[in-house]
Amino acid sequence: MTDLRDRIDRFCAHQRGVLGRSPRTVDAYRRDLLQFADDQDARGEADADGADARAIRSFLARRHGDAAPATRRRKLAALRSFFDWLADHRGDDVNPARGIASPRQGRRLPTVLGAGEVEQLLERPEGGPALRPLLLSLRDRALVELLYGSGLRVSEAVGLDTGRVDLRRGEVRVLGKGDKERVVPLGEPCADAIAAWLEARPLLRPDGAQLFVNHRGGRLTARSAQRSLKARALAAGLDKDVHPHALRHSFATHLLDGGADLRAIQEMLGHASLSTTQKYTHRTVQGLLDVHRASHPRGGQDPDQDQEQESS
Repeated sequence: MTDLRDRIDRFCAHQRGVLGRSPRTVDAYRRDLLQFADDQDARGEADADGADARAIRSFLARRHGDAAPATRRRKLAALRSFFDWLADHRGDDVNPARGIASPRQGRRLPTVLGAGEVEQLLERPEGGPALRPLLLSLRDRALVELLYGSGLRVSEAVGLDTGRVDLRRGEVRVLGKGDKERVVPLGEPCADAIAAWLEARPLLRPDGAQLFVNHRGGRLTARSAQRSLKARALAAGLDKDVHPHALRHSFATHLLDGGADLRAIQEMLGHASLSTTQKYTHRTVQGLLDVHRASHPRGGQDPDQDQEQESS
């Protein structure tokens, strides 16, 4: 198995060093490919060039047959990239993963909170009489305001340092996917919440310049932020699955509902492709349909209701 594992190491080094892939992407590639290497090892196949389409299908079916389509698509994408890299090094175009169809991914509409639900989440009673819970509640309120008010990914929010937030100008400089920097506006409520948190933040004795810190003063992780948000939603009485990305979805949807330009939203979200941003239009389109049905003579409104309106 030395040959295959050695090539996986070199492939990952190429992805990071030459192509500039993010560490998270490279780590995901490595995990998926090492799982395939384990599978090949069990089959007694030690040569990377000995893998064929049947081996790949067997790997995906046996080890990941019950996984979500998105997971299987990701693993197949990793294998395709790896075998493309091998083919380039051999000087041919043989890629056994290319002929395998990607699992179809059903359309899953993103979770979106209503404006009232967001207010409910933000207006949750702050902390309590003890100092530490109060500090952490101020932190979490600032985090919610930032995720919803500026549409940041949770990884982008927890990765911020204090120097990237300009409260005077009302903007935050975000380092997004692919190490691409963008400037996102901060609304006044968000800026106020961050200002309140920054005033309280020194009491947790932060060990660096990170904007959001945990109760020990270290950088808050995305996983901890997710747990804190779920706990806040539970305390606020929300029965939806409230997670950081739901706030990002809500940010985009509410901007669209308010008439914002899709390309401006794309820029604020940091999407490389406009098609990624377009998934947020589902609720706005539904809103247009509702208006059409209610207002247009051929919109499908109840005829009896039409007559009542005409007589009033």
